[in-house]
Amino acid sequence: MTLHIIKPGLQTTIQDGGRPGNLRWGLSRGGAADTLAMALGNLLLGNPPAHPCIEVALTGPEIAFTESLSLAVTGAHFDLTLNGKSVANDEVLQIRGGDQLHFGALRSGARAYIALAGKMALPASLGSLSTHVVAGFGGLHGRALQAGDSIHLDHCRLEANRTLPSQYRLDYRGRPLLRVIPGLEEQYFSSGARAQFYRGGFTISPQSNRMGIRLVGEPLPVENIPQQISSALCPGTIQVPPNGQPVISFVEGQTIGGYPRIAHVISADLHRLGQLNAGARLDFETVDRDTAHRILHDKSLLLERLPHKL
Repeated sequence: MTLHIIKPGLQTTIQDGGRPGNLRWGLSRGGAADTLAMALGNLLLGNPPAHPCIEVALTGPEIAFTESLSLAVTGAHFDLTLNGKSVANDEVLQIRGGDQLHFGALRSGARAYIALAGKMALPASLGSLSTHVVAGFGGLHGRALQAGDSIHLDHCRLEANRTLPSQYRLDYRGRPLLRVIPGLEEQYFSSGARAQFYRGGFTISPQSNRMGIRLVGEPLPVENIPQQISSALCPGTIQVPPNGQPVISFVEGQTIGGYPRIAHVISADLHRLGQLNAGARLDFETVDRDTAHRILHDKSLLLERLPHKL
C-alpha cells in the first residue's frame, strides 16, 4: 500500500511520540505538537497512542491511496472530502484503492492528525519516525512532505466503523487558557509584573514555530531582574527575554536558555500548545503542583478508558 502526496499543505510531517529522554544530550523531544489529538486518532484505530501519524498544520494536504485501509482524522477541524464527498473528523474512515482525501478550509484549531491502520515503512532515527523540522532529520528525508512524495505502508488493515464519544471530541473555538505553575525565577519578577502576566490577554505572534511560541502584549518589566546562568528548558517553559515579550518553549525548542523563567505550562496542557493560531488571544491560570498532578492523572485515565468505550 502506498499513499501519494498530491498537494502537501503548509507543513505536513510524519510525527509520533518523539524522542523523550534526550534533553541532556541537547536533543528536544520533538514529535506531535498535540499528543492528545494524535492519541485519540490512534486509539480509534486500535493503535498504540503514539503510533506514527501524519501531522497537518494550518493548511492541509491532498492524498491519494493505492489500496484499502482505515484511517481517522482528529485534532483541528478541517472541511474534509473523500473523492469529493464530505466526510467527518473524529471517526474511522474506510479508504479504498484509488481514493483521494482532501483537506479544505480550517474551521478550528491549528493541527490535525491522520492516523493510519498500517505501519509506515520508514527507518527509525533514535527510536522514532518523527520529523525534527528544525534539526532536519527523521520522517521522510528530514523535512515536511512535498508534492510527489510517496510513503509505503505495511500491514494495512480495515477497522470497524467507530466514532469518538462526545466527551472526547476536542473543541478549539474558545479563547485559549493555559494552566501554569510558577517558574524557577518567578520570584525575581515584581508583584506588578506577575500580576500583569496573569492578567493575560497576550496574542500569539505569527513568528511562532515548533521551537517556540512567541507572545505579543504589553511588555513585562525585566530591567531589575539579575542576569541568569543558562540552565535547562523543556516544552512548556515560559521565558521572558529583554524585550519583555514571553516565549513558550515548544516541542523542538532549545534545551538550555538564559532568560528568566516566569512560569511553566502544566504537562496536562502541553497538547493545547499545538492548537494555538497566530493572532489568538491567550490567558494563563496558575495552579499548584498537586492540582497539576491531579489534572494529568485524570486525563491519563480518560485515555485509558477510551478503548473500552468504542
